[in-house]
Amino acid sequence: MKKRINPHEKGHAALKAFNSFGMYFSKATVEQKLLNLIYFRVSQINGCAFCLDMHSKDLRLKGETEQRLYMLDAWKETSIYSARERAALAWAEEVTKINGGQVPDKVYEEALTQFNEDELIELTAAVIAINGYNRVNIAFSVPSGHYDPAHAW
Repeated sequence: MKKRINPHEKGHAALKAFNSFGMYFSKATVEQKLLNLIYFRVSQINGCAFCLDMHSKDLRLKGETEQRLYMLDAWKETSIYSARERAALAWAEEVTKINGGQVPDKVYEEALTQFNEDELIELTAAVIAINGYNRVNIAFSVPSGHYDPAHAW
């Protein structure tokens, strides 16, 4: 594949809103580890290698286990994720995959058992943000495998 524009180098003005999202979520009320788990899962769905590299490293740095990362794609089939994580994963998947309809009431109601209204709005914004990052990275074929969490942000 031909080398493409690096949007992270050339697109500072255009990506300023995304960077603001990133700064906001670094101080979010929803736990950072859970947000990174959501970022990783959404990036799996979208096939964003850059974000999978980044968030797997961030999660490992925060103490996430290899087993939980390996099994994330099949989270519905295992009991190793908490009720709060499962509600967040279901919500994130539905918000990511919106296919001609709304998030199902059952998923919404379950999310509200684990998150207050402000947290659910925050979680939704985080899902929107990672979907946006995924699309930018995929569109421009941003190279993956070089993310170093020690030098991030």
